[in-house]
Amino acid sequence: MKLLLTVIVLTILTLPLSVTAARITMDNVKIVEYPDFPDAHSTWRSIGYSARHNKVYIGVTNHRDKVGLFEYDVPSREIRLLGFLPELAHLRDWQWQGKIHSQILEGTDGKMYFATDGGESREEYLMNHPQGYNSGLLLRWDPEAEILEQLGTGLPNESIKDIALDPVGGLVYAISYPSVHLLLFDPGSSYIRDLGRLGSDHVPRCIFSDRWGNAYYVDWRQRLVKYERDTGRILFSSQSVPWFKGTTGEQIITGIPTYATDSELGIIYLITYSNMMVAFRPRRRGIGEIEILGPTVETEKLPPPGYSPNSAFGDNGKLYYFIGGHGRYVVKDTTLLMEYDPSTEKRTVVLKFPIDVVSEVTGCDVKDGQGNMYFCGRRRSEDAENVGESGASKPFLLIFNPNKEIRE
Repeated sequence: MKLLLTVIVLTILTLPLSVTAARITMDNVKIVEYPDFPDAHSTWRSIGYSARHNKVYIGVTNHRDKVGLFEYDVPSREIRLLGFLPELAHLRDWQWQGKIHSQILEGTDGKMYFATDGGESREEYLMNHPQGYNSGLLLRWDPEAEILEQLGTGLPNESIKDIALDPVGGLVYAISYPSVHLLLFDPGSSYIRDLGRLGSDHVPRCIFSDRWGNAYYVDWRQRLVKYERDTGRILFSSQSVPWFKGTTGEQIITGIPTYATDSELGIIYLITYSNMMVAFRPRRRGIGEIEILGPTVETEKLPPPGYSPNSAFGDNGKLYYFIGGHGRYVVKDTTLLMEYDPSTEKRTVVLKFPIDVVSEVTGCDVKDGQGNMYFCGRRRSEDAENVGESGASKPFLLIFNPNKEIRE
């Protein structure tokens, strides 16, 4: 591992990059491999932090027949495999799951909530049980008892792509795939409500909530859709979240893949699938205001190139995100780590990674109390089996802190 990191550092230092006032280097980055899962292929938005237990949880898949749940203990810096979903959740053969695509979120009860996804062609082309996919599951991991609980299923033959939590009343919001239905779960009563279909074609990957417990998603026109918790109403913004001239319909339909929150100022930063950055200021009632911030990277090409299904807001008041993945790179075969300073509106490339070091990063605003940010990373690997649409890759946990060195 030390030899690998030495090679990485030497590679990074040979690449030109802009620097911030406090230089960020590979000493600000830590890569943690997943043990006891040699055929692991990828991770998605499947990561979350428990403030109560000071641990990070990650869902890892081989995109075939195994979905592992991992735990990273922050104080000890140790990672372990908790087990695979079929055994942990006591699933039957017809309840198979391809991956965890949703965020892993801590509830007010200190337990970790997430949902499952079909994740392969058996779901998409053989939709009728028992030959095909039965349903996505809402699951809850109890870190104290180390028990995985089944809380319920989504719609028949539909995955659950992402979830958001209501920090006030404990509700769970979810989005289904492929029919794009907004779902509301009440874990206390096992009640599920279908709030209707919001999209078509490619499903927007990200749903999020605010401090009042309202949930937000986008429809097929990239308009913000809000479930207003106090009133039970569904509100549609009058205008779409902005996009660049020349943005394709497919990118608009796919919507918003990531968010990060400045809790002090009450701003939620969003990055669209077409690489537009916006600052969203939610309100308890009504939709709230959206401010256009511009492209994710300084470029004259619009819509800008790249792909950012990740972001986190730092303790230093700056937004960080990686650009690259699914064949969409600003620089050929290179993933960029970006810094956005809201006070100056400056975008800075702080690190560059060859794709055999970091090829794609996912995760929404996963941070611990020390300012460490946690992401699902993966690298291109010719040794890995080419499984699924995402190619041959090997996953790892990526830890980043812009304010201090964390590499051992």
